[in-house]
Amino acid sequence: MDFRHVYIITKKELGAINAEKTIILAILLQLFIAMFSSFLIVGLAAMYDPDALSDYSRQKYPIAYTGSPSPLEELLRESGDFVVYEMDLGTAVTALEERKLSGVVWVPDTPPDADEPVKITLYTIKNDIQSSVVNSKLRDVFVTYEESLRAIRGDRISSVPIVVDLPPEVPGTNFYEFVYGLLIPLLIFMPAIISAALIIDMITEEFQHDTIETLISTPVTFSEMIWGKVSACFVIVPVQAAVWIALMVVNGISVAGIVPILLHVSVASLLMILLSAFVALHYRERTSAQFIFSTALVVVLIGVLSLPANPANLIVLLSIGAAGSEHWLVLAVMAGTLALGMAALNRYTHLVEKTALQ
Repeated sequence: MDFRHVYIITKKELGAINAEKTIILAILLQLFIAMFSSFLIVGLAAMYDPDALSDYSRQKYPIAYTGSPSPLEELLRESGDFVVYEMDLGTAVTALEERKLSGVVWVPDTPPDADEPVKITLYTIKNDIQSSVVNSKLRDVFVTYEESLRAIRGDRISSVPIVVDLPPEVPGTNFYEFVYGLLIPLLIFMPAIISAALIIDMITEEFQHDTIETLISTPVTFSEMIWGKVSACFVIVPVQAAVWIALMVVNGISVAGIVPILLHVSVASLLMILLSAFVALHYRERTSAQFIFSTALVVVLIGVLSLPANPANLIVLLSIGAAGSEHWLVLAVMAGTLALGMAALNRYTHLVEKTALQ
C-alpha cells in the first residue's frame, strides 16, 4: 500500500467535507452551542432533574389555599415562595385552568392529632415546567408540615425508632452528575458516531454513482481509496473532541485526563468507522447500509455498555481524575481489537476488488 496515495485520497475527502456546507454548518452549530454550554447545561439539567430549576427561581407564585384551616397555611405564607389566596375549591380550580394561579392546595378538616392521616390534595397544571418548580417548592413546605404532624402524634410510637444518620447533601450534586456522567461522554462520542455514519455515504456514493472504476483506473488502488476515506473520517474526530473539551474548560468545567480521553475516543471512533466501512462495502447502497449500521451499532453499544470498564465509564472517571491504571489495559485491548479489525478490513477490500469490481 502506497501511503502517499492514501494521503491524497484523505486530502481529497477532507476537501469534499469542507465543500459540503451542510456538514460544515452542522459542526459550526455544535461549536456555537458549546460556546454557551453554561446556558445549555441549565436547560438540559432541567430535563435530567426538573427539581433543579427551583434553585434558579426567585419568583413568588400565586397559589390558592382551600379547605379547612390548618398550620399549613401559615407555613406556605412564611416560606416566601408563594402568594397565598384563600378561596373556595371551585373558584380556585377555575382560576388554575385560566393560569391565574400556579397551584391549588386543598386541606381536609382532619385534626392534627386524629387517628387517620391528613390527606392533602394538590392541583397543578399538567406537563408544565412552572409546575415542576412549584411542586419542588411545595414539597419542602409539605415536608415541614409532615414533621410537625409527626411531633404531635409522636406519643403513639410504641417502640424506639432507629435513627439513620444520612450524610449531608452536597450542593450542586445533580449538576456534576449531569455534566460528568452524561454531557461529557455524549459530546466526546458524538463526533465518532457522526464520522462512522459519514464514511457510509463516502463509500456507497462511489458505487451508486459508478465512479469506482474511474478512481481505480488511476494509480490509486481500491484498498488505498478505502483507507483514504477512513483516514478522512477519523481525523476530524479527535480534533472536534479536543475542541469540545477546550470549550468546556473555557466555560469553567474542569476536565482531567484530556490526553487519555482523546486516546480512548480515537480508538473507539476508529473501531466504529471500521464497522461502518464493512457494512458499506457489503451492501453498497446508502439506505440499507445506514439502517444495518444503526441497528448493529445499537447492539454493539448495549453489549459494550453492559461491561463495567466500558469506554463511557472510563471517560467519566478520566474527566474527574478518578480513573486507575486499568484504563490503559482497556485501551490496550481496544487497540488489539482495532489491529485485527484493520487487518480484516484490508483483506475484505481486496476481496471486494476481486469479486465485485472485476
